[in-house]
Amino acid sequence: MPLPTLNTQHVPKFRKTLPAELPKPEQIDLEALAADCLSGRLRLVCVLGPTASGKTRYAVWLAGELEAKGLRCEIISADSRQVYRGMDIGTGKDLAEYGGIPYHLIDIADPGTQYNVHSFCTDFKAAAEDIRSRGAFPILCGGTGLYISAVTGGYDFTESKPLSVAAPGGQDGSIFFIGTLVSREERNAKIDARLRARLQEGMVDEIRSLLDGSNPACKNGPVPAEVLLGYGLEYKFTALYLQGDLTEEELFTRLSTAIHQFAKRQMTWFRGMERSGIRIHWVTP
Repeated sequence: MPLPTLNTQHVPKFRKTLPAELPKPEQIDLEALAADCLSGRLRLVCVLGPTASGKTRYAVWLAGELEAKGLRCEIISADSRQVYRGMDIGTGKDLAEYGGIPYHLIDIADPGTQYNVHSFCTDFKAAAEDIRSRGAFPILCGGTGLYISAVTGGYDFTESKPLSVAAPGGQDGSIFFIGTLVSREERNAKIDARLRARLQEGMVDEIRSLLDGSNPACKNGPVPAEVLLGYGLEYKFTALYLQGDLTEEELFTRLSTAIHQFAKRQMTWFRGMERSGIRIHWVTP
């Protein structure tokens, strides 16, 4: 089956910008954090950060530390792409990182279907209630700022205007936010190393299998190119490569640059959360 023709007109151009000043890292008092979770003063811990900042590994480590202090934890993923089955390498699921810590909201939707912030809010609520019903505590972990803000910021989907704020959410002190912090240079180096690894692991073949429908997760047939383009940078640029619009070298250089810029936008979102009054405790994992 020939691959669908993709429009390269809107492939972004990039320019260098000066790095913003990083927030100051701090040490988390794990004894106090565990006590606040066990007492009910906190209802959620949220670990957030830009791509390649080590947030999943830190959340798993934190869950183990809190369990040693009597608080059994489970992780809810806040990643808008890891919800899809069959999209493993391109989304960087790295499920082995979770070890024995239970995780939720990964591999819950078929590729090609639409999953949005409203779906996430519904699924997050159900997952959090399920975790608490078994005497465990939820840790939200991810980098999709809109999803995180939606479930911690009291967004109301019942009003005529989408994403209207119904309650202060994270500003009421019941959510403890932790941000994983790395320098811009270290983050970009990690992004590049991770991209090289994903390409070696077969990311291109995985994305080709979504386009031609040979991926076992494609129960509804091939994923249309226009849908695939909305699944993130790895899928957009690899699809352009498969169409012949980019060389192998251009795939890496343009994709890595785009991910660098995306990570910067993620940090801008999280700093915006701070400006809105949310306290984020930044750590160096």
